[in-house]
Amino acid sequence: MKLLTKELEKQFEKYPLYSQEDKGGDATVIAKFFNPCGAGTWLITEASKEGDDYLMFGYCHLGNNETAELGYVSLNELQSIKITQFNLGIERDLYFPKDITLREACQMEFNYVPEFLEEKSNPGQEVEADEPDICDD
Repeated sequence: MKLLTKELEKQFEKYPLYSQEDKGGDATVIAKFFNPCGAGTWLITEASKEGDDYLMFGYCHLGNNETAELGYVSLNELQSIKITQFNLGIERDLYFPKDITLREACQMEFNYVPEFLEEKSNPGQEVEADEPDICDD
């Protein structure tokens, strides 16, 4: 499956990296990528082109609510994942709703909203946070 379309590229231009960093759970999810054979869901809220790749930021859930986190993943990295026993790779959810917040998407996808996304964002209020880890498989 083609993960990147012209329409998605336009969405990435509207939501470059750091464009939604103050929104928390109210950030708009612009794409959902997933493993069609098991654990692995990436809810992407921002992305910027870097050479022939895109660096994307969002909620990375690899099957465990305790270890899921906000982080970075590259499009090339997702495209390189192969599920050999079925000759498949990561897919893009073609039917994922538009204009859904990260909080709503987590509730819909995992029936769970991480504690750090539960509260409404409060622009202008400073919140100390650690730098997010890179999402790796």
